[in-house]
Amino acid sequence: MKVVRTISELRRVLTGWRQAGDRISLVPTMGNLHAGHLQLVTMAQQQAERVVVSIFVNPTQFGQGEDFESYPRTEAEDIEKLKESGVALAFIPSLAEMYPGAQQVSLHVTGLAERWCGASRPGHFDGVATIVAKLFNLIQPDSAVFGEKDYQQLAVIRQMVRDLNIPVSIVGAPIVREPDGLAMSSRNSYLTPEQRAIAPRLYQALCQMRDAIQRQEADTEAILQAQQTHLQQAGFKLDYLALCNAETLEPAHPDDQDLVILVAAWLGKPRLIDNLRFSRFSGNKTKTGCRC
Repeated sequence: MKVVRTISELRRVLTGWRQAGDRISLVPTMGNLHAGHLQLVTMAQQQAERVVVSIFVNPTQFGQGEDFESYPRTEAEDIEKLKESGVALAFIPSLAEMYPGAQQVSLHVTGLAERWCGASRPGHFDGVATIVAKLFNLIQPDSAVFGEKDYQQLAVIRQMVRDLNIPVSIVGAPIVREPDGLAMSSRNSYLTPEQRAIAPRLYQALCQMRDAIQRQEADTEAILQAQQTHLQQAGFKLDYLALCNAETLEPAHPDDQDLVILVAAWLGKPRLIDNLRFSRFSGNKTKTGCRC
């Protein structure tokens, strides 16, 4: 595996691959890799002959007071994991390499980005879209793989590719969970042992919500409020818990069948996010891998 830190070296290597006719798939990450990231790599390897994994903690997607400085950085361990996974190239640029001087041009995302995480983290999706566009420009991959745990982010990236006519196929990878159902995340390392024991209740609440909606036990607002109360009593500080149309991410209409529950909540230091996509009618239920 090649470890490349400069744009000039990256372009030199990629030119050789393209001349050889190799397809390229990209997995953008911020490092501190876990099994969820490695599943993205596996999916990328199914898309192309060469897989590039970028590791870059992007400052423009962090808001004031967020954890940019303390975000876990484990470069040596990450490189070993990528070598073992058969990755062709790890692109690990410095901040100065990706942002040489003041950034006067960036992307601004509206619509999809204005609700949920976008409302509570102003400018977050602008930063995400800008860095992903930079990586797409630099690497020009045939495909790119993103995790479905960041459901809204995946929707934003797909919209960006459509709106800007970027010739990249976007592949969504299913959420990888711990045995107790907690969605894998680099920020899970912030949890204390006591908080880690509570954290799986977030996913359990999503499963219970889905089941109640499919059984039509009550109106969706009552189901939503019951789970909000349950999570707050368990120790979560909710940012949002929402039932949405799975395509538009607008609040679900009673006639919508393809649904997604989105949740973000603090449990101590970390802000945990999760989601569960399903059909309103259990006979059409999508496979969710629920462990509840």
